[in-house]
Amino acid sequence: MTAPLAPERVLPTLNADGTRRRIRPRLYQGPRLSARRRVAWALMVLFAAIPWIEIGKKPLVLLDVSRREFTLFGTTFLPTDGVLLMLLLLAIFVAVIATTALVGRAWCGWACPQTVYMEFLFRPIERLFEGRPEDQKRIDRSGPSLRRLAKNVVFLLVAFVLANVFLSYFVGARTLVGWTRLSPLEHWTPFVVVAVTTALVFFDFAIFREQMCTVACPYARLQSVLLDPHSLLVGYDRTRGEPRGKGKPRPGRGDCIDCNACVAACPTGIDIRDGLQLECIACAQCADACDTIMLKIKKPLGLIRYGSQATLEPLSLSSSPGPRGVFRPRVVIYTALLAGLVVSLATLAATRKPAEVTVLRGVGAPYTVEGERVTGALRVKVQNHGNAPRHYRLEVVTEPPVTLIAPENPLEVAGNGQRTTAVFLVAPVSTFHAGRREIVVRVSDEQGFSVDTPYRLVGPSEEVAP
Repeated sequence: MTAPLAPERVLPTLNADGTRRRIRPRLYQGPRLSARRRVAWALMVLFAAIPWIEIGKKPLVLLDVSRREFTLFGTTFLPTDGVLLMLLLLAIFVAVIATTALVGRAWCGWACPQTVYMEFLFRPIERLFEGRPEDQKRIDRSGPSLRRLAKNVVFLLVAFVLANVFLSYFVGARTLVGWTRLSPLEHWTPFVVVAVTTALVFFDFAIFREQMCTVACPYARLQSVLLDPHSLLVGYDRTRGEPRGKGKPRPGRGDCIDCNACVAACPTGIDIRDGLQLECIACAQCADACDTIMLKIKKPLGLIRYGSQATLEPLSLSSSPGPRGVFRPRVVIYTALLAGLVVSLATLAATRKPAEVTVLRGVGAPYTVEGERVTGALRVKVQNHGNAPRHYRLEVVTEPPVTLIAPENPLEVAGNGQRTTAVFLVAPVSTFHAGRREIVVRVSDEQGFSVDTPYRLVGPSEEVAP
């Protein structure tokens, strides 16, 4: 039995019988494509260069998951910096929302890695090996060929390079280069990660392709609540283009000659003339295609262009146009919220102490009594937030004095590292009241950092004191 045909196409990437419809977009040269190509290559170069860029002898970006350290712009965030990381993630989230409300899905069409690598790296390679869209469709019908095999081999090599660049964000570029000189058996876990990542990148750009945008990515489904009638998008000027008709323009017809160039150019397979759709990534390839046709038929450019629903479909929105301009309520609110998050993040980062000190009770018996002296144990953990190693002096600043005995004093802690040391405190029995004594442990370094931590020593009560 054959599957029943759908009354209409459910997705641009599916045929009516449910089989895969492969999108082979036609390339139309235009100013938007040229600008996007320059941006895309700049982003690809930046993506490969970031792991090598250093600020103050620290990488620009390093996401060291194994050590739970995240370095951004030369500043290392540790697990204890949970508030800073939360503010950073919230700021990124709100920035995406504010950008979408203002310029629509410009991120998808201009800067998203899926679009950048698909349209400006993998598709050019595909055209180099398989030719024009018509030739590619012919290969689709005829089955595997040597040209397609060679293309997939190049795809696999490119995916391998991208997987290594991706891994360098998590282990560091220099560490990755060192691994390449070793046998995979000496670092098999990263080798497996690269192999799996290579397979995923190849699957995405060689097989899954535009379905990542139309099926998997949730961002498209959020645009209905992120956009408003005045957000920037790519649209069709229905007032000027309708009624459409094939052939040369005639009196009584719109400027659209129904050539379907915009459909042929779309990398997600939609017809922009049907209005705003979740599959549209705002790449404007349809606009370049339409302008090419308008030049040939000597009509004004911009039948398909960047605009907003309010300008492209003014009649449908005339009853409730809403606020216009850049300073719309939602844009102002999003921007103010983003500014507040950025200021809070910058303030907390600037006022973050150079070190964090934690005083913990020692392991084992809380105290021992030897004659007139009580000896208690505690642990001091020092987290160095600086990039350079520092030496921290431990002392007790309480009267009457308490003797502090430490195996290493001052304590050396590496940059962005932490150390825990056990210390012993010796005090007279007579200084304990009701089995306890309040003290202050001071940790300081040669850079002027100093922190006092209150601590309660446990000892014998007055009734059992010798």
